[in-house]
Amino acid sequence: MLLGTWNLENLYRPGGPYGPEDDAAYGAKLAALAAVITELDPALLGVQEVGDPEALKDLAGMLDDDWHLALSEHADSRGIRVGFLSRAPLTVVADTTAFPAQLRPVQVDDSGLTVARAGRGLLAVEVEDGPLRVAVCHLKSKLLSYPDGRFHPRDEGERARYGAYALYRRAAEATALRALADELLEGDGRARDVAVLGDLNDETQAATTQILLGPPGSEIGTPGYDRPDQGDATRLWDVAPLIPAGQRWSRVNSGRPELIDHILVSHRLVHRVTAAGTGLPGEGPPRLPSVGPDPAERRGAPGSDHAPVWVRIGG
Repeated sequence: MLLGTWNLENLYRPGGPYGPEDDAAYGAKLAALAAVITELDPALLGVQEVGDPEALKDLAGMLDDDWHLALSEHADSRGIRVGFLSRAPLTVVADTTAFPAQLRPVQVDDSGLTVARAGRGLLAVEVEDGPLRVAVCHLKSKLLSYPDGRFHPRDEGERARYGAYALYRRAAEATALRALADELLEGDGRARDVAVLGDLNDETQAATTQILLGPPGSEIGTPGYDRPDQGDATRLWDVAPLIPAGQRWSRVNSGRPELIDHILVSHRLVHRVTAAGTGLPGEGPPRLPSVGPDPAERRGAPGSDHAPVWVRIGG
């Protein structure tokens, strides 16, 4: 089974303020996305940046066979949300934006505005052919936006403050995602197939990503990995160390490759992983455009500025 995650980058039907300007550009985008998904051939693919639910249906219609779709009901201010494409039937088990009750609202701008919910939904499904439980997310972006729709700060003080606000929000969203993972694991990760995946907007060793791991120790590549302990029941393992070093990135930001899309799996799954990668299996390092601070610069571009991240799991 191949399990994957992919940020589809501005998947909208044409005519709106964020997606392709015409049908030709839209068709080119869908064709590029469909070609990658067909070659990747996932059993289940978590997706991000679905700006129009009908656009995801259009994409699924370009794929072979019949695909089952699930989309979060919670979109951000641009209308983008997370979802799944699956070959097997799905049941939605959670679709939430709520922070844990104990976590206080976090500041998000200079006015003192606070939020107590994730900007986009955290969606969890159960695959009937498993049972496999998977949560998909799209945490707060590192690409900063400023008042009045600006993508560039007035000065470095403003850049620092809004960088901090974004970090507060991303950390709180990671905490909410970890709470959802706890619900899916039910304290029994040794016996349950659970995965958490999506665009975390941070790299493997970032504090926000580390929040998702659970009890420390036993990471892949450490001496404790093959030593069972009590933490195995609630841990998640990021499969990033299993991706060949020469292709360990999913986006290029201002010329710097970075792995910000992740798949984390439970104890029962991690020891059945046979391979992991980015892009398409067997094709080497992903070829990606470099993105800058203004996401509008790639409006209507074909394909995506992210590479899919995938893991193959044996029986």
